[in-house]
Amino acid sequence: MLLTIPNLLTQDEVLTGRRMLDEADWIHGRVTAGHQAVRVKENEQLPEDHPAARQLGEIVLQALGQNPLFISAALPSRVFPPMFNRYTGGQAFGTHVDTAIRSVAQTGHRIRTDLSATLFFSSPGEYDGGELQIEDNYGVHSVKLPAGHLVLYPASSLHHVTPVTRGARVASFFWIQSMVRDDGARTLLFDLDTAIQRIHADTPNHAASVPLTGVYHNLLRRWAEL
Repeated sequence: MLLTIPNLLTQDEVLTGRRMLDEADWIHGRVTAGHQAVRVKENEQLPEDHPAARQLGEIVLQALGQNPLFISAALPSRVFPPMFNRYTGGQAFGTHVDTAIRSVAQTGHRIRTDLSATLFFSSPGEYDGGELQIEDNYGVHSVKLPAGHLVLYPASSLHHVTPVTRGARVASFFWIQSMVRDDGARTLLFDLDTAIQRIHADTPNHAASVPLTGVYHNLLRRWAEL
């Protein structure tokens, strides 16, 4: 499942984040690249322990926890602390797949990366290129969203970022361990939840609401790992 979550952050939060990120000191993005990705990764990254990364990360995590669409789609168990990157001057990230297990710095905790997320802090008009291109069974999907919008997609997907030829592409990226690790099962649950919510909105107290809700929770009970 590839899903856009619009307006995860407010415009004030985006502006505050951009101001902090523009004033920050960046390092080369290869410091956190895996064996395969290090050969194709060319960008800048905010150090994980940078005060701006920690402060903005908390803002992002709070927004995620309050977003019903994200919770329904991801069924999150753990969220990796948000990180931040920047592409300028022709920088790009070649085709790669995200590392399956990520360690959280200075904690010893590890998460399984079921879902990848990119949250944009630059608007599309600020830069040329920089499309996130995600491959699945139906082809290649090109993603370039307004600032404050987030894209969620399976971490098992091959993906890349095209060269930024003008301006700066600034974004947050992170991973989610879901309670339901299988993407197909998670998609079925999301579709069912969406249908139930539509029934509630269109026909309150519809006779099918309770049985369908029971099916949803019984499937979640069958598939969830805590």
